[in-house]
Amino acid sequence: MGKDYYEILGVSKDADEEGIKKAYRKQALKWHPDRNKDQPELANSKFQEIGEAFEVLSDKNKRAVYDQYGEEGLKGGGGSAPSSHSTHTTTNMGGFPAGFNFPGGTSTFFSSTSSMPGSHKGFSPSNADDIFKHFFSSFGSGTGGMGGMDDDEPMPERFSFGGIPRGTSTFRTSQTFPQKSSAIKRSLLISLEDLYTGTTKRLKVTRKTHDSATGQLVMTDKILSIDVKPGWKAGTKIRFPGEGDELDNGEVQDIEFVVEEKEHPVFKRDGDNLGIKIDLNFVEALAGFSRKIQTLDGRTLNISSQAVIQPGQTSRVPNEGMPNSKTGKKGDMIINYDIKFPTELTPAQKEGLQKVFA
Repeated sequence: MGKDYYEILGVSKDADEEGIKKAYRKQALKWHPDRNKDQPELANSKFQEIGEAFEVLSDKNKRAVYDQYGEEGLKGGGGSAPSSHSTHTTTNMGGFPAGFNFPGGTSTFFSSTSSMPGSHKGFSPSNADDIFKHFFSSFGSGTGGMGGMDDDEPMPERFSFGGIPRGTSTFRTSQTFPQKSSAIKRSLLISLEDLYTGTTKRLKVTRKTHDSATGQLVMTDKILSIDVKPGWKAGTKIRFPGEGDELDNGEVQDIEFVVEEKEHPVFKRDGDNLGIKIDLNFVEALAGFSRKIQTLDGRTLNISSQAVIQPGQTSRVPNEGMPNSKTGKKGDMIINYDIKFPTELTPAQKEGLQKVFA
């Protein structure tokens, strides 16, 4: 039967172009090898399959052949064509669909002959990493502006935006695509409190520029202001176009800040939820407890229970987690209980427990 590209992307057979793009984005980020270093062979295999499925289903010609003849027919390994001729199609950058525009509004096209089933030549999948880079260079964040490029699934660190990456020899082009120098990247360490409430960060950057009078390279300082939105996550990117170093060719680099979250002594973030550990002694676990917790915005929460708490048990306080930067809604506070059992008991304590629980 061959590969089921629809199943690989998790879409129905009548999925439209937008649905296919969304599905590819989700699956490609999930199975990117940089995110699955504990299972590299599986990740590489899945990542290649996902790229192949997207390359076929996002191209109406390849998709039509696949729908009629399957994977073997598409690749020229089986089936028979209704006629012996080949179809000549014009596709852009490795078979992406029409309208797949690259940064700056430029589309680069090449012509290829796609053999129908029964011919000795058929479809050969492109490199999955190249497909990934081209897709996110066109549709991903990093298109300028100062807003935070928040994403529930941040990019793998080794992939950067700012134009089509060099070295993508898998794709043939009929013209040279303009390359923009990579942005200057800096980490922006932010406390969990500031990510909860939002704040404004003013950062002084030192950059290299050419003096207009002498042409000599000089160092200048500039203050950049970043409005941190409540709920931003680690990996959020804030880009300042044209605020970096001036190069010898006159081009000025962008500066991109990437949010990093400071470790908090009490809370641990998990998406929009906040985890906290409460230690209970043996008596509190059985007879009840009461605690006061200071929230990230300075409020005091009273947490108590008269129920028996089991080892490993958790409880949830609704709407006391992190705000979502897109919806404004808050997650929950997840309380994890750590029960401290006594290391030893006196004979009298043992006797008392036996009387109580007998």
